[in-house]
Amino acid sequence: MKLRIKGDSLRIRVGRSELARFLREGRIQDTIHFGAAPDARLTYVLEASPVEAGETQVRCSPQEVAVVLTPGQILQWNQEEQVGVYTQVPLGQGASLEVVVEKDFACLDRDDEDNKDTFANPHTTACRAG
Repeated sequence: MKLRIKGDSLRIRVGRSELARFLREGRIQDTIHFGAAPDARLTYVLEASPVEAGETQVRCSPQEVAVVLTPGQILQWNQEEQVGVYTQVPLGQGASLEVVVEKDFACLDRDDEDNKDTFANPHTTACRAG
């Protein structure tokens, strides 16, 4: 799983095996460590809501950020041709957080090792050799 944060934008990219595990278990996560202290880390989570609870939710605590997708969003995203879930989460006072959860496609300029466990890129029929 890859995490990208830029301003009020949060993007998660999910590999092929991660998506399969997410569909099976309803939760996947990864952690980045910034130092040796136990609280010097950030865990990022993709979670399935147990009920159709409206829209995407984002939970944030000191060492964890979780994006929670609804069953309807997950069902639609799992379609072969569907790249991702794109939504805005209201922050109040007219502000919003852009949330993107996408399948991780193979990069056209990377070798096969870097593209391991990615989805086939729709912009090419074959990846270049590494």
